[in-house]
Amino acid sequence: MDVHRPVVVLPPESDGGRRVMIHGERMGTAYSLFDVLDLLHRAGLPAEDRTVDDPELIEWRGGGPYAWNGTT
Repeated sequence: MDVHRPVVVLPPESDGGRRVMIHGERMGTAYSLFDVLDLLHRAGLPAEDRTVDDPELIEWRGGGPYAWNGTT
């Protein structure tokens, strides 16, 4: 069964940023967890520290919430 989450964080790009999609719309590029939380807040979604580990809210592609700058 394909689960659609409201937020998708794409794999790190060459500059270390990760594009963030919310409800299918590109919201911006995050360079840290703080950026992801800021984008969530702007979209009216929960933006608490534990939010980044919520698999029902966020789908992390190409590494989890702690993979930045090409690290996993």
